[in-house]
Amino acid sequence: MGNFAELLQSVSLPKVARIRQTFSDEHLQDIPNEICQALKRPGTLDRIQSGEKVAISVGSRGIDNLQLIVRTLVTELHKRGAEVTIIPAMGSHGGATAEGQREILLRLGIVPEVVGAEIVSNMDVNLIGLLADDTPVYLSQDALAADHIVLVNRIKPHTAFRGPIESGLIKMLTIGLGKQKGAEVCHARGFKYMAQTLVEMGSLLLKETQVTFGLGIVENAYDQTHSIITIPAEHLMEEEPKLLIKAKSLMPSLPVNQLDVLVIDEIGKDISGDGMDPNITGRYPTPYASGGPEVAKMVLLDLTERSHGNANGIGTADFVAKRLVEKMDMEQTYPNALTSTVTGPVKIPLTLGSDFDVIRAAVKTCNAADPSMIRMVRIKNTLRIGEFWASEAVVKELSKHHGELEIGELEIWAFDYSGNLI
Repeated sequence: MGNFAELLQSVSLPKVARIRQTFSDEHLQDIPNEICQALKRPGTLDRIQSGEKVAISVGSRGIDNLQLIVRTLVTELHKRGAEVTIIPAMGSHGGATAEGQREILLRLGIVPEVVGAEIVSNMDVNLIGLLADDTPVYLSQDALAADHIVLVNRIKPHTAFRGPIESGLIKMLTIGLGKQKGAEVCHARGFKYMAQTLVEMGSLLLKETQVTFGLGIVENAYDQTHSIITIPAEHLMEEEPKLLIKAKSLMPSLPVNQLDVLVIDEIGKDISGDGMDPNITGRYPTPYASGGPEVAKMVLLDLTERSHGNANGIGTADFVAKRLVEKMDMEQTYPNALTSTVTGPVKIPLTLGSDFDVIRAAVKTCNAADPSMIRMVRIKNTLRIGEFWASEAVVKELSKHHGELEIGELEIWAFDYSGNLI
């Protein structure tokens, strides 16, 4: 018996029960019609003339109905006689390469033959201007070659800072279309000033470039398309903060404020830019954002296939299973950290060989006030928290809300012969 096994031998895991919680699932039933109605707003589609070139910016996030949304927008632009191209707007993602960014779009379903427009992917940028402190502001050359730039993105809380504008259309304009160079400059100020930086850079770009309008997407707690809104460029700074407030009100959460151990089955860039959403876990990559539960020890077990080796976020955990580390591709993981200047999320935590060992290690080190009543939750990932597993201590607390939650029977953890969860 090795040292690890001896140290963990006496650690027992509490029984857990499956719990289901429900959120409002209000969402759009007819996406194409909703987009067509939104495009009737003055200052959006009506500004596009026949023969003009339109560049649609699309990011690296897995957005519900993204392919349908882009295809419908392309179709409506074609009806105006426009020549349409798709521009990857994802900063340093895709390994900070043109081909890598193109591949991300293809994996997201943004296939030229399907959406009706070609992807033009390059990392070249032009200098647009300087901020008051001489910080340069850049934008994609491909986007600048068009007569109109149309921004398409989901609006939601960011994982590393707070402000009136977080993840959304302005961030896509400044960081996404800034490509590697623009993203690097924007992040150089640090997340402490990111909200201010986005406003300053965004204002300059809206004034000096041909952004025509944005198409904002807000999702519900189940990551379904809740609403689609078009915003003329001159109203973006005023209206995007209102959509952020709406997005925050629709976010799901775990019904607990404090946990001794949180186990997450999988992380990945297809789930969140940070591998998992800190708004759910309470573990943020910077001190400039907060919220969510207080978690003493966090465990990560695996990496999604769709993350393609990008294990960003792994460093916010305390313990990880060996198979997650083995799937980690440094070439995919490190560029984002070097660009954002936040390196903690890519550091590798204490690693053990099996789920059984890594979960027991978290229990052993969580310093629970009452070891017999460990407060523990296990989730699939931060996109799927409608169903989760909770220990007896948490179940007792949540049973007070039994009318809102479906609580199963307590049972033991199920592991296979390799010590991995079944």
